[in-house]
Amino acid sequence: MVPVEEFADVTQVELVGEYRLRLTFADGTVGDVDFAGRAWRGVFEPLRDPAYFARVEVDPEGGTIRWPNGADMAPEPLYAEARQNLVHPAVTRH
Repeated sequence: MVPVEEFADVTQVELVGEYRLRLTFADGTVGDVDFAGRAWRGVFEPLRDPAYFARVEVDPEGGTIRWPNGADMAPEPLYAEARQNLVHPAVTRH
């Protein structure tokens, strides 16, 4: 049997740069996804405007991110990219 890659739903999104998002997933993974330089076409064309891009929100039903016009992203590639750009919380010293 071929294992299926597990992924987790997006639970939080934070804008950390003009086209850079910090995503938190249900399994605790926190990572950054950089959208700079993407060719925005079709339903994604409004995302060329950084102010519109910044209107991103979590879609709890889809487990991903979306914008006001209904454009959303498949969670699997978001999870894969976030895992390659992990954000480690600051270590607290006692």
